[in-house]
Amino acid sequence: MALSSHHRTLPPTIIHRQALLDLRRGLLGLHKALIIAEQLTYERINGRVASTGQLLQLVLNDPWFTWLHPLSQLVIRVDELLDADSDLTSAEVDELVLEVRRLIRPSEEGDGFERSYYEALQRAPDVIFAHVEVKKLLTKAAA
Repeated sequence: MALSSHHRTLPPTIIHRQALLDLRRGLLGLHKALIIAEQLTYERINGRVASTGQLLQLVLNDPWFTWLHPLSQLVIRVDELLDADSDLTSAEVDELVLEVRRLIRPSEEGDGFERSYYEALQRAPDVIFAHVEVKKLLTKAAA
């Protein structure tokens, strides 16, 4: 991870930690936008979701929302890195940035996450905005 000139005076661990905190915030925003987009589509077909608790159960257990699990797991991985007792290395940040780049690559011809992600981007402007934000954060984290 190359350091910009204004970051050279800060210890690398602080820079890496801030990059992951920013990326985590972006991923959570994307995750939320995707859940809302899926909820709206789910409700058009299956009826209204009665509560936040019911939505949580659907996200965790209903096949409709299963495709979101890789993104959920990635957020958990970021949290684990941030909570670890050891200092963050640029290699860890670079690896995570690469994982996120691979995951949020939509594909009309793909399957699983990439196909469902492509479809969500087509129907939900908030997903597009969150996607763009994560892409900016990835560029910043890799700078």
